[in-house]
Amino acid sequence: MSPVTIRDVAKAAGVGVGTVSRVINQHPSVRASTRQKVEDAIATLDYSPNPIARQLSLGKTLSIAVVAPFFIRPSSVERLQGVETVLSEANYDLVLFNVETQARRDTLFRILPRGDSFDGILIVTLSPQDVEADLLLQVQVPVVLVDAHHPRLNRVVIDDVAGGHMATQHLIDLGHSRIAYISDILESPFRHEGASARRFQGYRQALAAASIPYRHEYYRQDRHGVLQAERLAHQLLELPAPPTAIFTASDTQAIGVLRAAEQRGIAIPKQLSVIGFDDIEIAEYMHLTTIHQPLFTSGVEGAQRLLELIRQPSVPPGRIEEFHLPLRLVQRQTTAPPPASAIDIVDDGLDADLINY
Repeated sequence: MSPVTIRDVAKAAGVGVGTVSRVINQHPSVRASTRQKVEDAIATLDYSPNPIARQLSLGKTLSIAVVAPFFIRPSSVERLQGVETVLSEANYDLVLFNVETQARRDTLFRILPRGDSFDGILIVTLSPQDVEADLLLQVQVPVVLVDAHHPRLNRVVIDDVAGGHMATQHLIDLGHSRIAYISDILESPFRHEGASARRFQGYRQALAAASIPYRHEYYRQDRHGVLQAERLAHQLLELPAPPTAIFTASDTQAIGVLRAAEQRGIAIPKQLSVIGFDDIEIAEYMHLTTIHQPLFTSGVEGAQRLLELIRQPSVPPGRIEEFHLPLRLVQRQTTAPPPASAIDIVDDGLDADLINY
């Protein structure tokens, strides 16, 4: 049996081939009644447009390049789910480029701006340098940054400094003054100021505003991960005057702190308060107090803005928009006022099944 063609659809709907093509490509000039007839014929005949022919008719690749570091991290996964939701509904393919090294990043920023393989580029977390931004702008392929910054590129961001301040202020409001901070390594391997560094600024600003001296021994940094954060938390809790509260740059690192507390018999939050950042899915299950950033929404917003640029090539290239997503504190069960005595530690126990996640 011969495959159904666009001509078969046109004949069944009683319209021309060009009208069917306009319906398939969502052209606004088709009357609603005509569009319905064509769509009914497509459904009845179970017609699937030839993707290559459709690309040629549109003059597009119908592919979007998405560049993201460490895409298996929970926060990256949630962002990419938002991107995929928008692109799949718009019948665009997502081509993902994972970045885990500086060399890989540099290679991608060099080859992607050629402009012949993708209709648009979405860059997650990796802020371009000026020279790289120049290359991206020269080929006039639409580019949108998500959780990344450059003054000449459209971007969807949060205020990490404000988020770090918000988390620290929450602990201060509870009465804590011995507040530690655990983060990724501040000097990003990708030659830009990372979110951990900006949240560190907010942490320092909140302490200063409350006239609480910054204590260098209360700051720890390492590669991102539960085990690394667990080790750093042990170091903090072994100090002669350990912190009564720990703010971590991510929920993943907060889980490491909770594990260290469980191992030392420290009750959360009675003897130690812990606050994370991101509000990934597991945070609610862990009853973790955290700063919620709309990860899924950031992917949605970034993808939608990229498609708008692709569909409106007449938009002046100099019109740059920075779209800020809101942050909010989500208080659960891992923060409370500091203990009356931070010296005598009693083992009240924790839910081992949660802590050993």
